[in-house]
Amino acid sequence: VQLQAFGGGLVQAGDSLRLSCAGSGRTLSSYDMAWFRQAPGKEREFVAYMGWSGSSSYADSVRGRFTISRDNVRNTMYLQMNSLKPEDTAVYSCAVVRTSGRSYLEDKSYVYWGQGTLVTVSS
Repeated sequence: VQLQAFGGGLVQAGDSLRLSCAGSGRTLSSYDMAWFRQAPGKEREFVAYMGWSGSSSYADSVRGRFTISRDNVRNTMYLQMNSLKPEDTAVYSCAVVRTSGRSYLEDKSYVYWGQGTLVTVSS
């Protein structure tokens, strides 16, 4: 599986941004998928998850502002980010295929990763 993430950029606080993660090699809708982010000087952290069945889960810090989705025709997953805050500044990475039995919250649970896209939110 190859994943290509894009859509990051420099925005102001309160703005919206949509990240995309295009997949090739496998049908993404058959697998669990997630977004993680890593801010400067910090560890990578969970942002959002979507199971193959369509269930979703979010980190407390983004719940109500971010939405994870997928387009099965385009084989692409998305992260819609609204009401962005400076603390959302990070490199965002998409991941798919969760190892059976491992928590969807842990980055080590995922097999395939996109290259990451930088989101910078100015105050």
